[in-house]
Amino acid sequence: MINRVVLMGRIATEIELKQTPNGTSVIQFSVAVERSYAKQGEEKQTDFIVCVAWQKTAEFISKFFGKGRMIALEGKLRTRNFEDKNGSKHYLTEVYVDNVSFTGEAKQDSKANNTSVDIDGFEEVLSEDDVPF
Repeated sequence: MINRVVLMGRIATEIELKQTPNGTSVIQFSVAVERSYAKQGEEKQTDFIVCVAWQKTAEFISKFFGKGRMIALEGKLRTRNFEDKNGSKHYLTEVYVDNVSFTGEAKQDSKANNTSVDIDGFEEVLSEDDVPF
């Protein structure tokens, strides 16, 4: 069976790195992906796709990407359901991310307003022992 998702779009939500109770890193974010077609006379529509990343991949994304930044990713489609505190059932479809790529767009540093990437941190993340994807 095959379950592969490939997306390229802009991150639509703030990225907040969280830890599970056992210390595993995790992030959840949405990616805005514009549809490639539109009916004549209408604007293209955008899909907002929920993505989840774990461990080194989550840490990598939280370090080098942010809201509004273009991202290319690969993963697997997963579904889950849960019941909220009001007893309503919810069904979610999410992309569990296992590969991330830069799109050639420079990282924006909101504090200094420059477009350079922290190369030292990049080399640290991409050491042979800690390749996140």
